[in-house]
Amino acid sequence: MGALIALILSCYLPFSHSLLLLSHEFIVVITMTEGDYDYLIKLLALGDSGVGKTTFLYRYTDNKFNPKFITTVGIDFREKRVVYTATNPNGTATGKTFKVHLQLWDTAGQERFRSLTTAFFRDAMGFLLMFDLTSQQSFLNVRNWMSLFSSTFANAYCENPDIVLVGNKADLADQREVQEKQAKELADKYGIPYFETSAATGAEVDKAVITLLDLVMKRMEQCVDKPPADPANGNGATKLGDAQPNEKKCAC
Repeated sequence: MGALIALILSCYLPFSHSLLLLSHEFIVVITMTEGDYDYLIKLLALGDSGVGKTTFLYRYTDNKFNPKFITTVGIDFREKRVVYTATNPNGTATGKTFKVHLQLWDTAGQERFRSLTTAFFRDAMGFLLMFDLTSQQSFLNVRNWMSLFSSTFANAYCENPDIVLVGNKADLADQREVQEKQAKELADKYGIPYFETSAATGAEVDKAVITLLDLVMKRMEQCVDKPPADPANGNGATKLGDAQPNEKKCAC
């Protein structure tokens, strides 16, 4: 566990924030002091320019909507402290809780900033891949973004990082160009969760981020909980570096 925490806490920003205790049933506000957390988790929002990445993250961290945000130049980030409650596969709580400092990186969607986005991509642990439900072109470009995961963006943390697909601007129903069935089929093709969100109303915003955090935390817990290999007695335990081809190979 110590080695894992050392790996994840590679970047510390000294802020004191309110902390939201998240579970499927309740939210409790508590306070954390500087450095009072178990994990620093870096999530990256990707997608075409104008799909609403900045307003989405602002809604999640501040629970506010600002329709006057200008286009992100380069990269920016927001942050939030949460308590993650670990769950079993059946959804019941395990009794384990972890204080998590979330860094949510907001990237520019324009091509000219792609090299800068790539540099931050390599340190991210999970990705919110976003498109605009009122723009068919932004949805078609999801495939281009996905192709970058296996080519341009060589992720240092995990060979196959966790991704959540997000269709934003669900409140603009009269302007909708992408149908839910289309988006779900694409998400199923890539084997990733899909959410339709609205930064304006807050619909499904928290759920999308929490789902991604849950995927990242479960993957890290699996790495920590794996029994050590014992070549002497051939007990079949798997070394952390000996993942099978269809498993996610992660630096944890």
